[in-house]
Amino acid sequence: MIRVVLPAHLRTLAKVDREVQLSVPALVTTRSILDALELAYPMLCGTIRDHVTRQRRPLVRFFACEQDISHDSPDVPLPEKITSGSEPFYIIGAIAGG
Repeated sequence: MIRVVLPAHLRTLAKVDREVQLSVPALVTTRSILDALELAYPMLCGTIRDHVTRQRRPLVRFFACEQDISHDSPDVPLPEKITSGSEPFYIIGAIAGG
């Protein structure tokens, strides 16, 4: 099982706790995690990535093993610690402003 930590506003929308567990078939990538997340929680469709382009929303960040992978290709395989469930995949709402 893949562990995913969501920001507060998405937890409220999906009516879940801080962390959700997902079954991700085949290769574990950012894309496959987001596909599984949106399948399990359809109310999150369009909140993390654009409905049409499927690109990450500008103020959303992805972290794996304490590394910001937001600008990496969504099809890059994620580290074994993510795939084994020993580390969570983080989706974070970036803070903007001055």
